Amino acid sequence: MITEEDKERVRQATDIVALVSETVVLRQRGSDFWGCCPFHHEKSPSFHVTPATGLWHCFGCHSGGDVFDYVMKREGLDFLDSVRFLADRAHIDIDDAPAGGRRGPKRTRVVDALEAAQSAYSVRLMRGRSEAAAAARRYFAGRGFNSDICSRWHLGFADPGVSLMRELTAAGFSRQELEAADLVSSRSGRARDQFYNRVMFPIHDEQGRCIGFGGRVMGDAKPKYLNTRETSVFHKSKHMFAFDYAKDSIAAKGYAIVTEGYMDVISMHEAGFTNTVAALGTALSLDHVKTLSRFAKTIVCMFDGDAAGQHAAEAAVRYVESTQAALTCVVLPDNQDPDEFLKAHGPEAMAEQLRGARPLIDFVLEKKLEGTDLSSPGLRLRALDDVAKVLAPLKESYLLDSYLQRVVGRLGVDLEAARRKVRETPIEQPGEQASGTARTAPAVPEGPTYDDEPPYDDYGYEGYDEPPQDVAPVPMDAFSELSAEDRTQLRAERNLLSLLASNPDLFRPYADRIATFSWADARHEAIAWAILATPEGTPAAEAVAVATRACPDAPRILSSSAFSSTSSWDDAKNVEFVVGEAEIRSLDRRISQLTSSLGTMDSQGMRVALQELSQLRARRDEVRASQPLE
Repeated sequence: MITEEDKERVRQATDIVALVSETVVLRQRGSDFWGCCPFHHEKSPSFHVTPATGLWHCFGCHSGGDVFDYVMKREGLDFLDSVRFLADRAHIDIDDAPAGGRRGPKRTRVVDALEAAQSAYSVRLMRGRSEAAAAARRYFAGRGFNSDICSRWHLGFADPGVSLMRELTAAGFSRQELEAADLVSSRSGRARDQFYNRVMFPIHDEQGRCIGFGGRVMGDAKPKYLNTRETSVFHKSKHMFAFDYAKDSIAAKGYAIVTEGYMDVISMHEAGFTNTVAALGTALSLDHVKTLSRFAKTIVCMFDGDAAGQHAAEAAVRYVESTQAALTCVVLPDNQDPDEFLKAHGPEAMAEQLRGARPLIDFVLEKKLEGTDLSSPGLRLRALDDVAKVLAPLKESYLLDSYLQRVVGRLGVDLEAARRKVRETPIEQPGEQASGTARTAPAVPEGPTYDDEPPYDDYGYEGYDEPPQDVAPVPMDAFSELSAEDRTQLRAERNLLSLLASNPDLFRPYADRIATFSWADARHEAIAWAILATPEGTPAAEAVAVATRACPDAPRILSSSAFSSTSSWDDAKNVEFVVGEAEIRSLDRRISQLTSSLGTMDSQGMRVALQELSQLRARRDEVRASQPLE
């Protein structure tokens, strides 16, 4: 079970500027950073990162929060998975087993075992003296892979004459750890190497750590390819071969190439197409699309021209609206795979094929009807059934009619009838069910430009998820109904909270004044007092963590103001101003409440209320007169 201590360790270990900079070009202004938002299209930067507090906010789309919120939005993860993602990134072991559940080896030990196996396999390929090792070297040489390529890609060989289990056990790894890494398996009560007599292709995570292997058999044994099974660190539907090599190139070029095989990827990279990855199997999953969309505006699927490749293309159609990246397709002539095509025609011919990439859905629908006998009504209806199966995952799409227009003419069917057929057809699940949710954000923004002043709106209020029971927020649907007075007060409160989180000690002399406030959002009050209750000298990041424990929405609320970064005043003057502004808006709120209730009061109550109104107005005038001026 992931504890609060685990979350804090991960939070403190994560540099938010480094995290965001993986996909966003940031420019420093003072102590803060600005860039173009990765979650919506923009050319002027409204995306704001504050290192001191570990918070981010976009004043264009109003997204914001802490490192966990950022990963949840960027990767399409839930909260716990975002903690695991950042823990892996920071090489932190966390115990995420259910309470009372059986605990397996730590994830870092599993990765360490796989890294050790990668080194061992590589040594056996490069230096092995057995005839089997020599045959493995001849195999790679026959594919055009010299020793430099083998070394660069950490290619290896599982020599059947040398026990990996014995070697890694001697290095300190337990049998349980090796089994958890799928390096060792038990058959008939005996433990033995999972891979033997196979050339080995290491599979890395995004940080370049070995998390699994693909092994091609030497000889005619079955299966031809054997992949690492699902483990605590390896998930076939989430990871891609060579993504760690390709991601920078994908971001630079703006598009990604997806092939089917390990050899294809390596050959493409060595030919200069360094933005190439492979899905681990023929099925492109939603998680693959989601990951690539962080970096690419276009995803080029290079499927083989056989039946398996056609099936993979059809399965990928379901994701065309799950990303703002364009899904396109290239099928090489004569059913050649990329490795074969490059050897036969060279890089320039491959570049020409890529330039001719077609929208994936156009290719799939055309291929579905290619060579189909449409000479009779019965045959046309059968073809419509096939088309409906392809388009069924998109049955609720606003663009469904546009897709159907591509085929109804050839099928000789009415558009309405075709639409009805698609909506009645059950959605077939792909062979590998992807997890997670769609992400619709663009990846790397085009040529960001920076204005003299960071653009942001008037701090319009948006609702948040339900807070704890003792905190009553403004309803989520209240945005459009808020008065100008409420919006102004919410802005003032958030300016105060943002600066309070960054400089808790500067606000402590104002605690008595803050105690008199009538808050527009009770969450704001909970956050303020959580931070003010911290000991003197509390760092900003720790203050945010304390506020988050008091109110889960704190990261998003605290990140929603850029007052301090846009002010030319020093911190002390900024604090004086935001406290005064929040008090003025609080007084305005109390005055409005009292004024509106006068008609329901008796004479005695009215006298008391009028006296209080006079005091409130006098105090408001006093605070206004004391506000700092430029």
